[in-house]
Amino acid sequence: MNIFIKNRDYRRFSIASFLSSAGDILFYLALMTYASKLQNYSLALSLIAISESIPRLFDIFGGYLADKTQRKFKSLFIMALVRFILYSLVGILFVTNISQWNVVLAVIAINFISDTVGAYSTGLVAPLLVNLVGEKEFSEAEGFTNGISQIITTAAQFIGSGLLLFLSYSSLAFINALTFLSAGILYASVGIHYKNDEKPLEQQEINEQKFFATMKTSCLQMKKAPGLVSIILLIALLNGALSSNGSLIPIVIAANRSTMIISSYSFTIAIMGIFASAGAILGSTFGPQLFKKQSIFSMTIFAIFLSIATSIAALCANIFFILPIYFLLSAITSIASLKMQQWIVTTIDRKILASSVGLLNTILMVVAPVMTTALTTVSGLKNVKYSLIILLAIESIILFVSFKMAFNTKQKVNKSAIIND
Repeated sequence: MNIFIKNRDYRRFSIASFLSSAGDILFYLALMTYASKLQNYSLALSLIAISESIPRLFDIFGGYLADKTQRKFKSLFIMALVRFILYSLVGILFVTNISQWNVVLAVIAINFISDTVGAYSTGLVAPLLVNLVGEKEFSEAEGFTNGISQIITTAAQFIGSGLLLFLSYSSLAFINALTFLSAGILYASVGIHYKNDEKPLEQQEINEQKFFATMKTSCLQMKKAPGLVSIILLIALLNGALSSNGSLIPIVIAANRSTMIISSYSFTIAIMGIFASAGAILGSTFGPQLFKKQSIFSMTIFAIFLSIATSIAALCANIFFILPIYFLLSAITSIASLKMQQWIVTTIDRKILASSVGLLNTILMVVAPVMTTALTTVSGLKNVKYSLIILLAIESIILFVSFKMAFNTKQKVNKSAIIND
């Protein structure tokens, strides 16, 4: 919060991110509502989900291209302008006489292109944010941005549902377009501020390596920091456990309606989502400051304990036990993830930082759906209790490994300090 108030350029930069996030959520809700009214709505909604998911796998390539970009602020402005044009086109499509299915297919294609452009924009943001706030303040700034973005995402869903009562789908598409234009103008204003600096952000060293060479360099630099690779894998598995619990607990609730339902099934699921979101928001916003002195290993181990407790609560089918633990799990996992990002920022060369962040996002993104798919499949074929028992076994192994890694890392750090002395 302090950095947002004191740093004018970071404030403008983060507001630009908030604007584009809010516009995206509003439009996504509008598109889903429009598609749900089609005759074959199931296929339409599935296509939208796929078009939203695939571009997230491009983060690693978006980061690589961002590291090769000389004028990052200019490129960020251009990408925002491209997305403004794309969603303006969507707004026009919604008022044409084209068949509804053709409109949906065209909008899905445009949305896919926009999200792919967004992967490149995300890559551009990370190194610029480090330059704006400094390495030491990065986790606080990133945490504040993530926390406020999640608040905006939640609020935008309610606002969007209200706006749909009196605004057309075309109007919401144009609103989304304008948020990207506004974001682009803010990005440009921050970039102009640095134009006459002694070492402008636009003139910093760029990455000249090929893609695979860049990934190799990134991995080698991570390996040089004792414990960094280990903690990345642990947090990836922890995110997988969190995601799996989020998918298995609704199944447990459905199987124990008489004891776990609060008012109704949908309301219970909504309450669970609110607890998870609130935990992530508070953890991201205030965690980096409150737990500044705690090590990343201690936070990760604490999170794994909470993950085990969540699984046990699910096995006991006690919703009032699940909710507070799930809230704490979301909060502590967010804090551990931010500490990991801070570690990467202070370890990796600036010229390949975006590539490294993209690689990290890809690792985190792949593990969660794989674990969730495997465990929900077991639940479907057998029983949800089998899935929870398997998850508990995985979490116990992760806990054991985390203790061992923390001990080994401490020894390596102490040994390195002795050698340097």
